[in-house]
Amino acid sequence: MNKNLQTTFAYHEATKHSQQRYARSLGYMDWATQPNPFREYKGAKNFMLPLAFAHTTPPYHLLDTDLPTAPLLKESLSQLLQFSMGIAAWKVSGDGSWAVRCNASSGNLHPTESYLLLPPQLQEQNGKTTLFHYSPKNHALETLTNFDTNFWDTLPKNSFIIGLSSISWREVWKYGERAFRYVNLDAGHAWQSLVVSAKTLGWKISRLDSVSDDDINKLLGLSQERRFSESEHADMLLVVSREYLSPTLSIETLLQDLPLLYDGVANKLSPTMYKWEIIPQIEQATSQEQEPQKEQKRKAHLPSPTKESKTVILNRRSVHVMDKEQSFITKEQFFTLLSGVYSSLDGKENSAHLVIFVHRVEEMGEGIYILVRNKRDKETLQNSMHSNFLWKSTELEDLFLLESRNVQMPSQAISCSQAIASDGALSLGMLCNFSQQLKGHGAHRYKELYWECGMIGQQLYLDATSMGLSGTGIGCFLDDMMHSLLGLKNNEFQSLYHFTVGRGYVDSRIQTKEAYADER
Repeated sequence: MNKNLQTTFAYHEATKHSQQRYARSLGYMDWATQPNPFREYKGAKNFMLPLAFAHTTPPYHLLDTDLPTAPLLKESLSQLLQFSMGIAAWKVSGDGSWAVRCNASSGNLHPTESYLLLPPQLQEQNGKTTLFHYSPKNHALETLTNFDTNFWDTLPKNSFIIGLSSISWREVWKYGERAFRYVNLDAGHAWQSLVVSAKTLGWKISRLDSVSDDDINKLLGLSQERRFSESEHADMLLVVSREYLSPTLSIETLLQDLPLLYDGVANKLSPTMYKWEIIPQIEQATSQEQEPQKEQKRKAHLPSPTKESKTVILNRRSVHVMDKEQSFITKEQFFTLLSGVYSSLDGKENSAHLVIFVHRVEEMGEGIYILVRNKRDKETLQNSMHSNFLWKSTELEDLFLLESRNVQMPSQAISCSQAIASDGALSLGMLCNFSQQLKGHGAHRYKELYWECGMIGQQLYLDATSMGLSGTGIGCFLDDMMHSLLGLKNNEFQSLYHFTVGRGYVDSRIQTKEAYADER
């Protein structure tokens, strides 16, 4: 086993929560060093995007149908960004306020940054290819560099690139060593947020999985270390187009045409930082080139008629308390939730399966169920789990009942004793094909597994919201207690992200203020 894989497996074991100890963190909130949640590039020219609140968007349930393709204009770019990476609302309590964004984030800390590389399309570009940084705080684009290139000649008209990166410190500040997991879950949340927002414009998003992290860093200017106080590292490059494009698309021409130094210096996010040695180690280990995954056919998802897409997106929230008396859902709602994440969300083979603790679903008995999202793993899962599990088929394809019983207590215990896991309609863990994937594809696959789970989480958030339900991601769970409950004895499968759905309490003490009301 190579050094990067050894580092990755060791990191995962070291950052597990257990009954004996939680993963290492400061153990308190150091408010004096709380990082700024908004990145700005001082000295960069910027222009405000027109707000998209008044834009009509398709009904949410029709997003997977053949919708008209929008042209690449300032207005369409504004809609894409506002309804994915932008602010959905401000929350106000007493003298304090905080932004709620369209893309979910662990602890609302938002480590993910987004960049746009556009062909010479907008008036503000002066006829040149331009790299922008998106500023969600004021819904604006900051110009980092522009240059000439013939790269766009090989792509369909109106195609462009989005780059996602992460500032780990934003999560490390609160969560310590386990934070790298949450950073990559949030990258997955952001990716799926962009996918859904792009669908409202008839656009499709493809990830370029053959581009190295080093090349993404170079393209986005992140390797120009003198422009940054805190490190920011590459996540992924996404191509937005009217059709799905090859994941092996080369960006060599772009890299050859880049200027040496970009405009703008990144703002300092904290006065000081507490350094955890394990974080740069895992960042480095998982930054190396990866072996590509197999392609998977994408399937359309057609849930029951629901609200306009922007209404669903802007009303997505994480709740903190579930109302267990009101959290019963119908079997149809349950199946709709699972159908929305059953097939591949990124065009690759699924690696995450959903182990579901059913508490309050009409016509479904309480118990432990599993949604097998890749038939490749079913036999191995059966052989690895408790031999007395039923594996009883249900009405939904590849959803199996494992055990019939009340599972409120174990689901709460596994979720760091959080009642939110037992008071809703259901909670679930995303059980991933783990060691085989890392050994077969390299340490970079560790990040990708979390991205897949984050995408599932964001889709569950939106589908729950579309049905008037509440969802919340759960990052705090006792890893091996979950595995023991299932009978798993090694790391062939690992649970990487938990989630709960029900109906949340509305805290009347917290007011909601419209996003961007003070910016225009």
